[in-house]
Amino acid sequence: MGLISDILNVVFGSKRNVLRETVEVFRENAESSASRGHDSQMAALEQMAAEFALPRKGWFDRVMDGVNRLPRPALALGTLGLLASAMADPVWFATRMQGIVLVPEPLWWLLGVIVSFYFGARQQAKNQGLQRDLAQTLALVPQVTSNIAALTQLRAQTVGAAGTKGNAVDEIHVVQPEENPALVHWQGLHGEQGV
Repeated sequence: MGLISDILNVVFGSKRNVLRETVEVFRENAESSASRGHDSQMAALEQMAAEFALPRKGWFDRVMDGVNRLPRPALALGTLGLLASAMADPVWFATRMQGIVLVPEPLWWLLGVIVSFYFGARQQAKNQGLQRDLAQTLALVPQVTSNIAALTQLRAQTVGAAGTKGNAVDEIHVVQPEENPALVHWQGLHGEQGV
């Protein structure tokens, strides 16, 4: 009994779990990961709460907060409104679009600059994420090509690998009967002529 308790004390004793510590070298502890994720999320929420903890002093601050929240919903609802108006009254819509044709090109450039600065940071972050995903995918190309080569080599070793795949010359050679002594003997016994 002493030997078993000594072994259990080595593995689980002295407030250490050698087995758990060994496994955590190869696999992340899910409970610790969840705890770290919770701590990170709470820190982000506390930071956001600290930003909005300061009371707005006047009407100007409240108006500016409202103006900062308007562009995205206004663009989305405005686009949906344009689509609805094009279906409801096409002549009215076409008349308004003819007015847009008269907008000078420098004004379009200015609008493009404003929109790109407003939405540019988000787009840049998404583009960097896309490039990272593409790089990870391209890194898998050598492994995928070697897997395809191995699978192609296995295909030659499977059933049906000797098939003719519709080649007429090969079909003729495959279906040509050969001399079969057992069949010849059987035909001789039964008096049948060659097949």
